[in-house]
Amino acid sequence: MTTQPESHRQTGGDVLVEVMRRHGITTAFGVVSIHNLPLVEAVDRDLTFVEMRHEAAAVNAADGFARASGGIGIALTSTGTGAGNAAGSMVEALTAGSRVLHITGQIESEHLAPGRPAASRGVIHEFPRQPQMLDAISAYSATIRDAKEAGAELEAAIARVLAAPSGPASVEWPTDLQYLASPDQQRPSESAPRPVPSVDADSVACAADLLRTARSPLIWLGGGAAGAGVAIGELAHRLGAGILTSNSGRGIVDEDDPLVIGNFATTPAARELIADADVLLAIGTHFRSNETASYSLPLPANLIQIDVVPATIGRVYPATVGVLGDAGESVRAIAAHLDTGTAEPGWRDRVTEVRGVVRRQLTSYIGGYAEICEAIRTAVPARSVIARDVTIPSSQWGNRLLPIHEQATNVFPLGGGIGQGLAMGIGAAHARPDVPTLVMAGDGGLAVHLGELASLAGSGAHVIVLVFNDGGYGVLRNMQEKNGFRRSGVDLHTPRFDLLAASMDLPYRLVQGPGSISAALDQAVGRRGPSVIEVDVEALDPVPGPFVPPVHVPTADHQNGGRS
Repeated sequence: MTTQPESHRQTGGDVLVEVMRRHGITTAFGVVSIHNLPLVEAVDRDLTFVEMRHEAAAVNAADGFARASGGIGIALTSTGTGAGNAAGSMVEALTAGSRVLHITGQIESEHLAPGRPAASRGVIHEFPRQPQMLDAISAYSATIRDAKEAGAELEAAIARVLAAPSGPASVEWPTDLQYLASPDQQRPSESAPRPVPSVDADSVACAADLLRTARSPLIWLGGGAAGAGVAIGELAHRLGAGILTSNSGRGIVDEDDPLVIGNFATTPAARELIADADVLLAIGTHFRSNETASYSLPLPANLIQIDVVPATIGRVYPATVGVLGDAGESVRAIAAHLDTGTAEPGWRDRVTEVRGVVRRQLTSYIGGYAEICEAIRTAVPARSVIARDVTIPSSQWGNRLLPIHEQATNVFPLGGGIGQGLAMGIGAAHARPDVPTLVMAGDGGLAVHLGELASLAGSGAHVIVLVFNDGGYGVLRNMQEKNGFRRSGVDLHTPRFDLLAASMDLPYRLVQGPGSISAALDQAVGRRGPSVIEVDVEALDPVPGPFVPPVHVPTADHQNGGRS
């Protein structure tokens, strides 16, 4: 048993704790190091510090915590290599606009060469271009150069994290200044997120004019519509408008709503519906390539686009009307100009019909996965986060068919990087400890950060790791087969997950064939703590249809402009 001293010397860790408390932040994730020891010690003593095994996972966990809680996730890493390890996960947070504050160590301030890196002296652990790296992977980055400025720098970073559009921040903190900083010596600072532009009345009026006479309206939701779900749902029902979503926009309006078609825009039935629509209201979406068939999906000529970033409006598809501003404020302002909708008779029914068609078709195509999808939604509470790694079950049906009732429960790697789901799930579980968190991962993705199973076991978080084992990278196997490529790099040496779980003292269950998933999930949900369920993909019955990622493979004709 470790004894704690009755008193302690105050350090920068206490500054960090005070800043976290001011913002209602209770938890930080990280890897302890000689370059962040004062920070870890203070957070562990006064708040909650969750030990991760890898810096990338620490950032992923902070990211998952931020998405599930709606607050800020804190990640503490070491300098140099440690900060570099975190870079990929910071790219994910940047892509997703996640509210992550990454605090990394740095060598002692006296050795920070002016005009780095040219004046570098070769101090051990030094990475002269660390500021440039942090700037590239963050929406905001800074270096603490004075112990008395530590609190102000952290507050400035948090203000940027919370600003619209939100995004991650990185702060490098020299080790000596961590020890020398103390709360009573911090200079006063006031940092507030920059205000969102007020919605332009003329743009709102033009948007309302288009919607007022719409006979076959649709709405498309991206992640930027988060927080506006109630207003959007009310507007959709007033107009009789069907709701399409990106993956990030799922759950903003509960997917049980009969007007929510969801993340099915490129399916044949949805394409026909879009072709017959006369107005599309797009809210907070980038129209990403994988959700628009590489930008080839035709959209209605009358496009209203709402976004908080001016450059986004009209960037992919020409916007008839652009409304710059907060999604909720914009939608409410437009709705104030409208009475009842003018949708043609039968349009609402057709939307609901398409909603059912796309779900039935996908349910039939995925074979034995359909039972698992239904069992997940039956066993796992609606408030539970479902953290999905990049794997066939996620990309084929988890991103579409598995109903999402609340946007914050839909956690996945928006940037498409494999191996991040487990750590995201650990972070999400600490944000919502009253319900279990489900992690959907493949054997290949889980192997990227197997060490985080130890982090999970040590934390005791109520996380159900549902690992789909097909002995390698099934998505890439399918892609290679479809395109006539040689089968390369996709058949992996896969661990025995029963033995791996046993070595971590994690309860384990194998699911093979129909009729066995529900009991396994019920048992895991009822258990207060982590567990592992392995699904033998080869035993699925009926056999699922193959999933091939929507990646364009150019041909020689394409390179030659189609000329032979």
